[in-house]
Amino acid sequence: MRKLTWFNTVSLSVGFAFLYIPMIVLVIYSFNESKLVTVWGGFSTKWYGELLQNKAFLDAALVTAKVAILSSTIATILGTMAAFVLVRSGKFLGRTLFSGMIYAPLVMPEVITGLSLLLLFISIGMDRGVTTIVLAHATFSMCYVSVVVSSRMATFDTSLEEAALDLGCTPWDAFKSVTLPIIAPAVISGWLLAFTLSLDDLVIASFTAGPSSTTLPIKIYSSVRLGVSPEINALSTIMIGLVTVAVIIASLSSKISIARQKRDEYMANQ
Repeated sequence: MRKLTWFNTVSLSVGFAFLYIPMIVLVIYSFNESKLVTVWGGFSTKWYGELLQNKAFLDAALVTAKVAILSSTIATILGTMAAFVLVRSGKFLGRTLFSGMIYAPLVMPEVITGLSLLLLFISIGMDRGVTTIVLAHATFSMCYVSVVVSSRMATFDTSLEEAALDLGCTPWDAFKSVTLPIIAPAVISGWLLAFTLSLDDLVIASFTAGPSSTTLPIKIYSSVRLGVSPEINALSTIMIGLVTVAVIIASLSSKISIARQKRDEYMANQ
């Protein structure tokens, strides 16, 4: 085991400071009494109360949550299916094109993706709204789910599925009872990743959103252009807290799933 040198310690400290000090400052100033976000006027939680009374922010948050849940669920289903095809189907005609189309959004600039989706929706006569944002977010986040699930399925022991099939399970029952529980941590991680990407997206949503479907990032960006208000600090703090809780829950769920899997393997070997 390599020792932690002073260079590694300094590098880690600078990296973490660069990432988290701005967030810590934002959280601290969300409890600022003053209307000026750069001047400390004492501790207060009034801006959280003001935020809860701001109908524009609440409506944008509701749209964002709806879009994130729907798009991440669709992306998880399609991404898992794509990963299953890429890992299990071997070589087939069009595999290179298929994998290229799956991974293309990873390297495609968001401006190009948003513009192309906008032109698509206009050409088919679809009005921009929540549905178009959901389709757009599911399109670009599906590839991330596919990458996460593919890495797990590549190390999956197929003999477990074969044993289930030998015992009389249908392919669907074997997948539902054996494969899915084992790859569940990767599927959950993919869903959380797609959810976070949808929650954070600004560029693609700005192309595909309609007048009555403003998402939270678009609303925050519009408000910041007129000046940062303490309400935005409070809103950002709440979002940081929600993401932190979600990451902790996902980590605990993954550890519990791995522990349960090891226990089942131990009981099966006895």
